[in-house]
Amino acid sequence: MKPRIAVVTLAVCTVLAPLSGCGSGTGAHESSPSPGEPTTAAASRTPAPGKGSKDPDDINGDGHRDLVVPITVDSGALYGTLDERVGVVYGSARGLDASTHTVYRRGDLGLPAPGKQMSATKDAVSTADLTTADLDGDGFPDVITTVPGTMTSDNNITAPRTLPYISWGGPGGPTAKTSATPVQLPQSATKLGVQSVVRGDFDGDGHHDLAGFAYNQSSMVVMYGPFTRSGAPARTDTSIPWADGDLTADAVAPSGTPRATSLLLHAVSDGEQSGNTLYTAHRGSRLSANGRQLRSGNAHAFGDFDGDGQRDVAVGDDGSRNDEPGYETEPADVDGSLAVYPGDGGAPVTYRLPEAPKSARTQYGPGGYVSADPDGDGRDGILVATYEGATLIDGARRTTVLRDGPAAEDGKKIPAKWRHARPAGAADFDGDGKDELVLNWGADAKFGSYGQDPTRWWLTDGTTTANKTTFTTTAFAPRSSQATSTS
Repeated sequence: MKPRIAVVTLAVCTVLAPLSGCGSGTGAHESSPSPGEPTTAAASRTPAPGKGSKDPDDINGDGHRDLVVPITVDSGALYGTLDERVGVVYGSARGLDASTHTVYRRGDLGLPAPGKQMSATKDAVSTADLTTADLDGDGFPDVITTVPGTMTSDNNITAPRTLPYISWGGPGGPTAKTSATPVQLPQSATKLGVQSVVRGDFDGDGHHDLAGFAYNQSSMVVMYGPFTRSGAPARTDTSIPWADGDLTADAVAPSGTPRATSLLLHAVSDGEQSGNTLYTAHRGSRLSANGRQLRSGNAHAFGDFDGDGQRDVAVGDDGSRNDEPGYETEPADVDGSLAVYPGDGGAPVTYRLPEAPKSARTQYGPGGYVSADPDGDGRDGILVATYEGATLIDGARRTTVLRDGPAAEDGKKIPAKWRHARPAGAADFDGDGKDELVLNWGADAKFGSYGQDPTRWWLTDGTTTANKTTFTTTAFAPRSSQATSTS
């Protein structure tokens, strides 16, 4: 869940409404004022070793879901280069405990050094290249990291040979006692490797699977688990054609209950809202090779949005635009709207998105969507990021949740419109049957891409003003090239 804010005021619509009409809405519309600042986490404690778990996000297998976060440190290189590490905040019976965390460097995961042509340092490892899944079925999630290596050529394409490596999990999480294991790819994809690797359970058999695109553009590569300790999948499917874009998979059920997870292909985008193709999954069979074409939109989320027990997918406008002359706008059926495609294959339901006054708009745009069930009723809502924060759409109810960063950072004043935290995920970390919303915020320019350098995190108590957990990640790792695991 590749492991989820301010009220939006409109001149015409104050809530998200179907395209068939605006109106005042029939559900309650709640607004939550902003609570206080996250606190700096104390020195880390070693997490308790687990006995095994079915949740691919329970890194140490103790029965409590954990949260993977990006950590930025000063690499010590010339010009103060910043490198990314992978942080894990461990869960407990009371939810996430920021004082129990680990920071992983590349070596801590047993990964090989990056190719000489890559700009990353020997310690750098990015959450953007990483997912977790229990590939061998031992109850402890493994960390799968896509690593670019030396330049090579295949099928008239020259690129770094890019392979997923498995850092095998255990009761204390992955360790560097042994080198990570490269995934064994089909012969058609071996020479250049794969990219856009995601996890799932694409045949619904309870074993975790991987999917990615062959770098030589030969096909999509779907690798079904369980995997052996030599990195070999149980079987591989290359029947789905290659396409230029990114993959997003539906979430694996944290309970371990087998559930077939569909796969969404989002076409490559240059700022404009681009197309999407849904490859449907069914228990007992492989992913459908015939994808369903969905509408354009750069934001998407899987969930049960109508409460019928089937998984749906929401696709819509994330606010980004191609700034080339003549391309700054989108068609009326795409601009400012989202569509929910029901899991039974029925017609999509389209909604208008909130708009913000021009004075509130920033260069990073509204942003993406997060599926969340903060009231535990079994029906997911869609947490929609906006210029002014986010709105949770849950049936007829529209609720806004506000968390703000500070008015000043490093001695510099921060305008109000740049202070709104945005959704980064949602999950039930304390086991009460209700999702906490995960919001984050960072002050530097990289936050314009949202999530590259977050420093403050909030885990809300549902949509209320209370927080279950708050922390900052700036204290998780020393600002030097000697950063190591804090556990």
